[in-house]
Amino acid sequence: MPARKTPLKASVPVSKVPTVPPSLRSARGVANWKEAAQWLRARGIEDIECITPDLAGVPRGKMMPTSKFTSNTSLALPSAIYRHTISGEYPEETESFRYEPRDSDLKLVPDLSTLSVVPWETDPTAQVICDIVNSEGHAVSYTPRNLLKQILGLYRDRGWKPVVAPEIEFYLVAKNDDPDYPLHPPKGRSGRSILGGQGYSIAGINEFDELIDDIYHFSEKQGLEIDTLIHEEGPAQLEINLRHGDPIELADQVFMFKRTIREAALKHGIYATFMAKPMQSQAGSAMHIHQSVVNIETGKNVFTNPDGSPSQEFFHFIGGMQRYVPNALAMLAPYVNSYRRLAPNMSCPVNNAWGYDNRTTAFRVPVSDPQARRVENRLPSSDANPYLALAASLASGLLGIMKKVEPTAPTEDSANEGSIDLPRGLLEAIALLEGEPAFQEVLGKEFIDIYAGVKRGEFETFMQVISPWEREFLLLNV
Repeated sequence: MPARKTPLKASVPVSKVPTVPPSLRSARGVANWKEAAQWLRARGIEDIECITPDLAGVPRGKMMPTSKFTSNTSLALPSAIYRHTISGEYPEETESFRYEPRDSDLKLVPDLSTLSVVPWETDPTAQVICDIVNSEGHAVSYTPRNLLKQILGLYRDRGWKPVVAPEIEFYLVAKNDDPDYPLHPPKGRSGRSILGGQGYSIAGINEFDELIDDIYHFSEKQGLEIDTLIHEEGPAQLEINLRHGDPIELADQVFMFKRTIREAALKHGIYATFMAKPMQSQAGSAMHIHQSVVNIETGKNVFTNPDGSPSQEFFHFIGGMQRYVPNALAMLAPYVNSYRRLAPNMSCPVNNAWGYDNRTTAFRVPVSDPQARRVENRLPSSDANPYLALAASLASGLLGIMKKVEPTAPTEDSANEGSIDLPRGLLEAIALLEGEPAFQEVLGKEFIDIYAGVKRGEFETFMQVISPWEREFLLLNV
């Protein structure tokens, strides 16, 4: 049977085929305002959320119609938002903690590389992370994103760039309307509440497969990349690992992931919490930070010599972590609840030791190829502001290199057998942060004064609450 003849279609020269600009294909970020306008128009975006992290890492900002956003509208927030506690209260002034006399405006400057959709909104909505500058256009040094940039600038001055990879643990919990009642795990697809002891259990993850699908879906829509997801030891405790990269980009991702995971959980009628210790007698939630440093010009790992052996900078970085991280713990464990996680026999280091592939140490060196040599800081809790935790951790390591701090010998056995080598509470941790002269150099006195004042205010608020333990054991016995 002869082949049927069909009329030839006119061919279109390749050069004439319309191409979609990369700015329209990208799920996350554009290069300039012209591309931003195209990106928003192509997606039919009606509103945009201009957000920035406060000291607690809570998104603050303004929402506006897209037309206003692209018309060079000036955005501002009062400086007081960086001086209130997690409960929204404003601490009393002290000699070192002061309010800006006029409570003048701070300007929001959108970082267009962070532009993405808000996938859980019903109306087409976008979001963008903003930096904070003063009325003269200078970066406000005490704001979290700017503080991390400041630390990265110290590395850049030496021709280096840190590379980090955070791991964030969190719990899924049943909705709880009354804070006087303890939290408990939600029911999974089996109809039963999941129990502990499910570390790395695929069945434990599958209990919440629809929720996890939404987390992946929301993340993909925002251009956020999850490396792996596992079930941790606690009941309905999960961990998300992010791919290594630039500290600002990874802090942005943790900032957005927390919001994403909470929204996905709410869609399924449960809570996701990043409290360090949400349930008594269960493991706490950490934000482990893997850190290395590369030479900007060569791309080589500064922690490794040409022959593959560990460099002096590697050991001095560890020495700096041992020397300075305990004094920065208020930035890594920022709440009263954080120190409930830092307790013996809770699957958490309570020391400042280091070791090779030793998870009982605060600073673990994982098994790796020489070019991937890195140090894992296992002390931060998941309630920490990611920008501040990264700033404190990287500053501590850099101070060790700058001051040539020698580390102890690596710990071969369990490092949690002796006494606790860390601050046991928030007030002690704040005092250590204020009393460390080296942090005045790299973090700045203004940030330390404001942060310490806010944290003391939070502690005083906590002290106004009478706990069930006090009613149980003091009511009729003393």
